[in-house]
Amino acid sequence: MTTWGFIGSGNIGSTVARLAVAAGHDVVLSNSRGPETLVGLVAELGPKACAATPAEAAKAGDVVVVTIPLKSLRAVPVEPLRGKVVIDTMNYYPQRDGAIAALDDESTTTSELLQAHLPESKVVKAFNNIYFGHLGALPRPSGAADRTALPIAGNDAEAKRLVTRLLDEIGYDAVDLGPLAEGWRTQRDTAAYGTMYAANPQAWDEGAQPVPASVVRERAAAAQRYREIEI
Repeated sequence: MTTWGFIGSGNIGSTVARLAVAAGHDVVLSNSRGPETLVGLVAELGPKACAATPAEAAKAGDVVVVTIPLKSLRAVPVEPLRGKVVIDTMNYYPQRDGAIAALDDESTTTSELLQAHLPESKVVKAFNNIYFGHLGALPRPSGAADRTALPIAGNDAEAKRLVTRLLDEIGYDAVDLGPLAEGWRTQRDTAAYGTMYAANPQAWDEGAQPVPASVVRERAAAAQRYREIEI
């Protein structure tokens, strides 16, 4: 089975960890406040989970999920992630992260920033466009008629195959959007972000609805950059 490392164990990180453990995988959790703050989550997840520092989680993971505020990107350890597949869940919120000119002018994406920080890692974008409550509610067995799909993007084909397999094992299909540069298609305020997984888009956190791969592809293809909208 796969060992998942987590740099960040908030809503998305802990939800992915629960799904991974349910699929029989091991998880190594970390956050910025120290392993002792994760005792309750580790106890909930059971013997397949443990807590560590970010560097230890990075070293232990066969695949490592970076799920922290974007403003903390530079704190992601580089050396233990060399050669590894790194899943980026981060989104850009200027009110939280501060203004980032290259994202404001849309000359790059959050995942490309992480890839630049981790030049010898294989970054794949995933889990950024879904509310954690929906993520926890929508897993289905492979082949189920009501299975939900999640978009991914990445520059390394082998890394995307691994992430696709892992998504399948935790209950989701994958829709490959192409290279990391296409990750903008699922960023906040696009048609493929957030509310499409909501049973009621007017109360998006009150229930989940399955979204098949065809709808994810359609929504991602319809996405527009702010600059396109403004022109």
